[in-house]
Amino acid sequence: MKSFKKFSYLTCLLLFILPLNGVSQNIKAKPSDQELIDVAREMIIESGICALITLDKEGCPRVRMMDSLIPDSDFTFWFGTNPKSRKVNQIRKDPRVSLYYQDPDDSGYLMIQGIAQLVNDPAEKEKHWKDEWEEFYPNKAEDFLLIKVLPQWMEVISYAYNILGDSITWEAPKVVFD
Repeated sequence: MKSFKKFSYLTCLLLFILPLNGVSQNIKAKPSDQELIDVAREMIIESGICALITLDKEGCPRVRMMDSLIPDSDFTFWFGTNPKSRKVNQIRKDPRVSLYYQDPDDSGYLMIQGIAQLVNDPAEKEKHWKDEWEEFYPNKAEDFLLIKVLPQWMEVISYAYNILGDSITWEAPKVVFD
């Protein structure tokens, strides 16, 4: 019983002293939009895979993994797909999409809310083509379509960079795009 009391007193003492000793000062101020964008870009590069979420005709979310291209400098996202896929029909009916990237070490995530556009322009298709896709799209002109996602806003959590959500609501730091 004495060791338990000793542990309880020691625990209470540490919980009281640590915040006064500067540990609580490690909490980072709200990161700038550019810091969030830089961390997001790194997360995208490291993960390589993205979950694309569309809405079906009943309004239910539909999730699928997509091979991710690095976004353009203005944070426009591009994906290749089969023009006959369900996601294409879902985007035609409702262009609102979400993108989700998980940090490879599970220390954070990135969620982007945006508007998708279907792009069948040959020049754009060539610009965003990956040689690894050849076996999936043997007839690039007819079997391949681009999905362009213009971000509206994004949320970032990264424990590695001390970018954390609100301590009460857990709301993640957010960037709103023009």
